[in-house]
Amino acid sequence: MSFQPILPLDGYVGWRFLQRTRDQQEAALTAAPAAQRDEAYFRERIQSITSAEDLVKDRRLLSVALTAFGLQDDLPNRAYIQKVLESPAKEDGSFVNRLADKRYKQLNVAFGFGDTYLSWNQFDGFAEKLLGDFRDRSFEQAVGEQSESMRLALALERDLPALAAQDISEAARWYTVLGTPSLRAVFETAYLLPDGFGTLDIDRQVDILKDRTERLMGSDSIAQFDDPEAVETLTRRFFLSEQVQQIQAETASSGALMLLQQGQSSLRRLLGR
Repeated sequence: MSFQPILPLDGYVGWRFLQRTRDQQEAALTAAPAAQRDEAYFRERIQSITSAEDLVKDRRLLSVALTAFGLQDDLPNRAYIQKVLESPAKEDGSFVNRLADKRYKQLNVAFGFGDTYLSWNQFDGFAEKLLGDFRDRSFEQAVGEQSESMRLALALERDLPALAAQDISEAARWYTVLGTPSLRAVFETAYLLPDGFGTLDIDRQVDILKDRTERLMGSDSIAQFDDPEAVETLTRRFFLSEQVQQIQAETASSGALMLLQQGQSSLRRLLGR
């Protein structure tokens, strides 16, 4: 990717800088010739696609579509993506509904190949809606090449309020958090959860996240994150917790190096060197 975002600082201070300059930086990415060509091609061709098979056969269209949902790494997995797209999302127990990563269902529902007679890409307005998501995700991808933490914070800022606004149960919202890699990563880091957290029973994971969220926010509801201030509170906690982890890792590394050096010194004395 030729576009290089400007990220002069790390941590929460760097995040605030990115927020202030985001509009200008996103505009620079969108204006890049490669991005302009991809968008023009998508607008021209997407309404001619009548099946999931048609979409996966066109690598350029598929690349834009997958990027719009943060699934660009799946571009080589065309047979798998076709199966995802053709699965009926409205059918309980279908292939796409069994997948833990909820981004696949979002991709499926956006096109509707598995549930509708006429897929949604045939309608006016589809291209512009998906291209808006494509721009957002492309910017996140570019930021992520320099700072994974900044990429996660951008994804949180977009996905968490959207989840809070969904007309689903609180339990379903929490399961979606656990099934969305970027959201899961932010919550796990913000609450300094151990590496083995993901091996716990899923209901136990939800209980822990709800408990930690109530301690931080005063409520254990995902619905509260329709408020930008609530999202910002979680984001700040995420960056501060990440700094704590980095300090702990550096301290542990320094301690181990000191012990190794002391051991080597003692060994040399024993050997008379």
